[in-house]
Amino acid sequence: MRYMDKTIVGLSIAFVVLFCADFFMAEWVRFIGLQSLARGAVALGLLVLWRTGLVSFGHALYFGFGAYAAAMLTLIGYHDAFFLVFAGTLAAGVLAYLLGFLLRRYRAIFFALLNMAFSMILYGVIVKTEELGSTDGFSVLTPTFLGYAPKGEAVQTTLFIFTLVFTYIITVGVHLYMKTTLGGMSMAVRENEIRVEYLGYSAEKVIHVKYVFSGLVAGFGGAIMALAIGQVDPDSMANWTVSGEFVFITILSGIGNVGATYIGALVFELIRTYAFEYAPLFWQFILGGSLLAIIMFLPDGIWSLFGRLRRSDSSESSSSSNKAPSP
Repeated sequence: MRYMDKTIVGLSIAFVVLFCADFFMAEWVRFIGLQSLARGAVALGLLVLWRTGLVSFGHALYFGFGAYAAAMLTLIGYHDAFFLVFAGTLAAGVLAYLLGFLLRRYRAIFFALLNMAFSMILYGVIVKTEELGSTDGFSVLTPTFLGYAPKGEAVQTTLFIFTLVFTYIITVGVHLYMKTTLGGMSMAVRENEIRVEYLGYSAEKVIHVKYVFSGLVAGFGGAIMALAIGQVDPDSMANWTVSGEFVFITILSGIGNVGATYIGALVFELIRTYAFEYAPLFWQFILGGSLLAIIMFLPDGIWSLFGRLRRSDSSESSSSSNKAPSP
């Protein structure tokens, strides 16, 4: 029997469950789910960089760029979600490709802060440009789906299925990519770049490829968020605090599995939603405390809980099998 990839099986089961649940979800649950999928996709790109030993504090640059690219196209008459999301993703990917020639030369805190600097340049440009709505932003028109124009609650239902299908494809693709030679070089680049160069590979090119990918998925997440919210503005799309949220989600999730980023994004959205509802004056304190608790008690992220449970089950089964039979 051919070996079954447990990660792909798990992702497929989650996809089917969420696809079916979409028709029964409350609207507010679906909205949280859409935001979780969008932010989880951005965190997935950060996970790829993280495995290479790099942290970006500025991925709101690509998130916001993708969101504004998609939103601006609706103003000139384009409404198809497939085209809008593809255009937002491609625009962010092209920007990441161009900036990657500079950023691939830097490591550690320099890489992180350079990303933040570029993201704040975008933020400043948007805030000062009246044609982009300045600090208020502008509304995004309701999208269509290959000619189908849903109305009312059907818009969010259709958008959720649309987002779910593409995040599933992207996530499975990343998982398969990480198993290739180029994907497997993430750890090698992180541990010893010189040895990678001796083996005939360019560490800078490896980082550049991963950086472009992270920009693409961030643009995808931004375009989805723009369509889900129906509004773009600099504070929620391109500010440095948005980049901090993506890093928060990545730490919360852990880098043990590609599906972990969506779990972390969901937990983040739930904590923020309920903290803001029940403690509006202290919700940031609750978020910060949650991150501190994760770092202290689950330094490898939420996904490490699954590893602990597996080890616990295996140790219990091993101990029971080793017990001597009673006379």
